[in-house]
Amino acid sequence: MEFSGKTALITGAASGIGRAVAEHLAARGAARLILVDRDAAGLAALQLPCAVHRETGDVADEVLWARLASALDGLDHAVVNAGVASAGDIIGLPFAEWRRLLSVNLDGAFLTLQAAMRAMATRGGTIVATASAAGIKAEAGVAAYGASKAALVHLVKVAAKEGAVANIRVNAIAPAGVKTPVWDEVPMFVERAEAIGRDAAFDELAALATPLGRYATSEQVAAQIAFLLSESSTLITGAVLVADGGYTL
Repeated sequence: MEFSGKTALITGAASGIGRAVAEHLAARGAARLILVDRDAAGLAALQLPCAVHRETGDVADEVLWARLASALDGLDHAVVNAGVASAGDIIGLPFAEWRRLLSVNLDGAFLTLQAAMRAMATRGGTIVATASAAGIKAEAGVAAYGASKAALVHLVKVAAKEGAVANIRVNAIAPAGVKTPVWDEVPMFVERAEAIGRDAAFDELAALATPLGRYATSEQVAAQIAFLLSESSTLITGAVLVADGGYTL
């Protein structure tokens, strides 16, 4: 029960990686989880064997974090996970779509980090941000998403330097393909899923993109995040765990 008695904040907790992290920590003794997502129904459906504070809202909204300030008292861990995705070439990408991705993926990550580090300032803690292999390896058609995740990786490194004096460790994980609902925002995937089925579409993409020929499950990524949150990684900070099946090689 490596998280026994601990309090953790998880954004993007209603589905995918965030939901899997909440379930993983709760199963390993977490006493209280603070779950944030825009999907109120998804949050409500998540039943866990610990105390849960559910907060519906946009992570890029300063008002949400002001509202949550008191709930973050005693925070031990934070998972900066909320994110959105889309695809489009730079030439044709609407500026509004660029701003939508940067707002959630970078502005929201900054506000989450800021709130978590303030709550941990006198007690220390650990933070993991969900970046992406798309922020490391350039691919056509993912300018906004890739740029947001590349900036997030650097933000994590700065946060690790600033947080070290307060015994706050900050790391990132950079998966490639993960079987989560975020793919439903990518038109190319939606088209293939409609044509051959969701599982087959994931298998097809994985075979093309990764040397290992497979994508991760949310539960596998959650276990890696939990490692970075835990005492097992006590000397790791400012690092990026690339868990991509060899995609970035």
